[in-house]
Amino acid sequence: MQTWKQQVRKLKKETYAIYLACKDSRVPWYARVFAGIIVAYAFSPIDFIPDFIPILGYLDDLLLVPLGIILVLKMIPPAVLEECRQKAEAAMGEGKPTNWIAAAVIVAIWLILGILAVIGVGRILKR
Repeated sequence: MQTWKQQVRKLKKETYAIYLACKDSRVPWYARVFAGIIVAYAFSPIDFIPDFIPILGYLDDLLLVPLGIILVLKMIPPAVLEECRQKAEAAMGEGKPTNWIAAAVIVAIWLILGILAVIGVGRILKR
């Protein structure tokens, strides 16, 4: 159990380091865009696939986020990444940042999908 907690802490630190790297001009633009998407999703309080959906709800947390982090870590220059890791470790005591903009986008997507589902069901019932 202790190893699991250490891995989670490391993942949080890496995610925050990526967040810091997003702001660094030494990181290529495509890496900053991809990193921004990954960090926004990781820090969002709302998942694209809600956790209450069996199996699929946890797949994004267990697979998509770690895979995205691994990919973006390969895109960031090593010197910049090490500097951001040091800054992240120093800042982790302040708490986990939350990205409310990403949460709003995900809520908007769910609302749009819900509206489209209601419209689709309404059209089916009219036939």
